[in-house]
Amino acid sequence: MYRSEDHRTFAAPSENGMDAPGEQPAPEVWARVKRRLRAELGEDIFASWFGRLELDSVVEGCAYLTVPTRFLKSWIESHYADRVLTVYRSESGDVERVSIGVRNTLGRDPAAQRRASEAPRPASAPSMAMPSMNHEIKAPSAPSSSEERGEAGDLGGAPLDPRLTFESFIVGRSNALAHAAADRVAHAQNGQAIYNPLYLHAGVGLGKTHLLHAIGHAVRAQGRRVIYLTADRFMYGFVASLKAQTSLAFKERLRGIDLLIIDDVQFIQGKQIQQEFGHTLNALIDAGRQIVIAADRPPADLENLDERVRSRLAGGLVVEVSALDEALRTSILTTRIDALKTIHPTFDVGPNVIAYVARAITANGRDLEGAVNRLLAHATLTNSAITLETAETAIRDLVRNREPKRVKIEDIQKLVASRYNVSRSDILSERRTAAVVKPRQIAMYLSKVLTLRSLPEIGRRFGGRDHTTVLHAVRKIEKALGEDHALSDEVELLKRMLQE
Repeated sequence: MYRSEDHRTFAAPSENGMDAPGEQPAPEVWARVKRRLRAELGEDIFASWFGRLELDSVVEGCAYLTVPTRFLKSWIESHYADRVLTVYRSESGDVERVSIGVRNTLGRDPAAQRRASEAPRPASAPSMAMPSMNHEIKAPSAPSSSEERGEAGDLGGAPLDPRLTFESFIVGRSNALAHAAADRVAHAQNGQAIYNPLYLHAGVGLGKTHLLHAIGHAVRAQGRRVIYLTADRFMYGFVASLKAQTSLAFKERLRGIDLLIIDDVQFIQGKQIQQEFGHTLNALIDAGRQIVIAADRPPADLENLDERVRSRLAGGLVVEVSALDEALRTSILTTRIDALKTIHPTFDVGPNVIAYVARAITANGRDLEGAVNRLLAHATLTNSAITLETAETAIRDLVRNREPKRVKIEDIQKLVASRYNVSRSDILSERRTAAVVKPRQIAMYLSKVLTLRSLPEIGRRFGGRDHTTVLHAVRKIEKALGEDHALSDEVELLKRMLQE
């Protein structure tokens, strides 16, 4: 049976004020509705939010649809309910309303479902509005166990993608350490927590999320309890539990697992939510439970996160997944193309084309995926061989619109120190010898012109110096660049090395 709080009905205005009676539509009508939604919303959005939306029944002009989790129900109701109703009405004149409920294991009784959805809602029923986040949506896949459908579903946990396993992860020089650490955590003897927390950070499309899912699959295969959450789902679950006055149960369920995986932790916002996140970290670590975290930057750079939380995150093993080198990019392209050949036997890409794409596209793995899709489209739509000229045309937008590399202050300090034969600790120290002051000032200048950090933040990253010290260094180097051509050439070379 469905609980009344699990249903909300969306009705279209009726010309005569009454629901048009009609029979339950054939499965073909629902299939057409889903095809229309896929075409109008795009494959990514459809797979993320509508892949598990099912038709239960149509009773007295109302189409009863179901999803497996409250999170999916709430998201579809908040963002796509009108669209679903509009498309359904265009395919079936008998449907005037759409009701979305949460599936369970107790069977489906349309009449009982209809009674539940039409029952008066309690005055204190909480609003389940999703917090607005500037965040990449990850496509959920079917839950792999009853545990996830129950425990993780109640927490707003995201299902693990079955494609993202250790077996499908391609290892190269840039990700070998992260892969080894992830594998060690996933296969720790007797489920012992090690490197706790394991903190992976990287830019977009470099494989950190793949490793998170791979860890989750491996640990769940051992019969242990796993919850994978993106930052927005953690916030959603916590806020919803506060509104529903079930926050204590939320905390107890979250802390009763064996492995907690949090992706994109840089998006966690709000003082109260951050406090609860910190309490959860402490409780799990103190209880010997494993935590794996991913973000787009190291803990010290998460300025919006509470200092105590940053300290806790930095207390484990912090591993950076660096940019894909050319050999790894070539392996990724070759593997993806070989996989597509099983579906499109005539799709053939020569090694010279693969080498060109690997050299031209350096940003991330998702751009490589986009390049392969473009090559496939050209090959199948034009029925022609893939040449270098074809490849240049196909991936032109990916090369031209490639985002510039995000330069980190830490990278600036390391490069400048190496270039001037001093250590990074020398640059951060209080030493005032000429051999140290000059590279320190150059590093401060490059930090100002190549990053978006403020002067106070740059000063903090250079051993806790005052912003006026940074400003003095920037002005001094700017003046010297106009007078010393050798220094100007040296600084330009450092810029190019940092931005490559």
